[in-house]
Formats: sequence, structure tokens, C-alpha cells
Amino acid sequence: MNIPNILTLFRLFLIPVFILSFFSQSPQSLLNSTFIFLLAGITDVLDGFIARKYNLITKWGIVLDPLADKLMLVTVLSCLVVKNYIPIWILVVISIKEFLMISAGISLYKKNIVIPANGYGKIATLVFYIAILYLPFNSTISNYFIYGAVAISIGAFINYFRGYKKKFG
Repeated sequence: MNIPNILTLFRLFLIPVFILSFFSQSPQSLLNSTFIFLLAGITDVLDGFIARKYNLITKWGIVLDPLADKLMLVTVLSCLVVKNYIPIWILVVISIKEFLMISAGISLYKKNIVIPANGYGKIATLVFYIAILYLPFNSTISNYFIYGAVAISIGAFINYFRGYKKKFG
């Protein structure tokens, strides 16, 4: 178990911590949970940086890292829907997309094929992070970023699909 994989596991641990913070009775629950989300984002960047810089990229990490990202994202969006910060269609669209990505990833992993994240997916994730970070301060701007992130995310999905078809058939 290397440091990048430990950071990914820590990010998975932050998911229930986020939920507990988000639904706490604290008047600062939104702000506190936003900081937890930010910490998850920092660990995501850090584990990728360390893995690449020190050649600690593992097949396990290539699979688990995006899974942790997807689980965090769907969790956050679910929480936002429950508290009526965003419409449910955003959660549905992103959940379907992520389910398809995870299913395809598992299927390909079983065939010893790993498709790493692409630029569009990373941009979509970044825009989602910006949207969530804006939420405690300006929900209107946050919603615009969320809509943009959904559009970029769908574009990333199409890009993954095209790349797969081009490479495998």
C-alpha cells in the first residue's frame, strides 16, 4: 500500500464524514461540509501528483482513484438534492453517467484493460469542485457552475465512448 493509495482510501473515508457534517444541526454545516469536500479534492490532486512524480502508479490506484471521485461526487449531489440546493435531474444524469462509467471500468478491468481519466473528465471534476466551493457563498453562481459541469461531464462521457470505440472497435 503506497501513499497515493492511502490518500485515495482517506478520500473514501471522507464520504461518510461529509454526510454527517452536511446533515448536522450546526449552523455551519454547509460551510463545514464544503471544507471536507475541499479536503477530498486536495487529496485527489495530491495522490495523483505523488503517484506520477514518484512512479507509484498502480493498477489498483488507477481503478480506485476515479471510483472514490465518483462516489464522493454522487454523494455530494445526493445531499444537495435532499436539501433542495439542486434539482434532482442533475443527480439522475450524473448518476447514470457514473454508473455506466463504473460498469464499463469494471468490465474492462476484468479484461486487463484500464482506460485512465481524460482531460474532459478532469475539467468536469474541477468545475464540480468550483461549484460546490461557491455554494456556501453564492448559490446562483454555484448553480451555473453545476450546469456547466453537467454539460462537460456528458461531453467527457461521449469522449470516453468515442475513445473506446476507436481503440477497441
